[in-house]
Amino acid sequence: MAKKPVFVSFDYEKDRNYYYTMKMWDANSNFEFVFSDYTSKEIQSDSIPVVKSCLTKKIKEATYTLVIIGKDANKKHKDSEAIGYRNWQNFEIAKSKENGKKLIGVKIDRLYDSPEELYNSRASWAMSFTQQAIIKALNEA
Repeated sequence: MAKKPVFVSFDYEKDRNYYYTMKMWDANSNFEFVFSDYTSKEIQSDSIPVVKSCLTKKIKEATYTLVIIGKDANKKHKDSEAIGYRNWQNFEIAKSKENGKKLIGVKIDRLYDSPEELYNSRASWAMSFTQQAIIKALNEA
């Protein structure tokens, strides 16, 4: 089976260890999706217009957007006005919705607030950060 192209949205500063765990899982043939790191650190620019452009391009290339929901997933970013959304994750979700991508919300902890843009988005959910829960949510998206 072909791997599913997935854009992964996560808080680089706080939740990148979860992203790295997913990269390890990706080596498993049963974990049927591929993804890449397109955070501003990977893009190697602090220019908000450049980051927005690169993120939008990568979102358009994907079929799915998987949102890792950590403690600060809905926290207001210091550059929120320039981003045009509360934070980068909300921007990525909004762009994903604009481009008709299937959304998957993955809660690190059930008590964490989801990004505002994920509400009323018909997302598929994994209520725990486990390989099995994520694969199930991805297949249900």
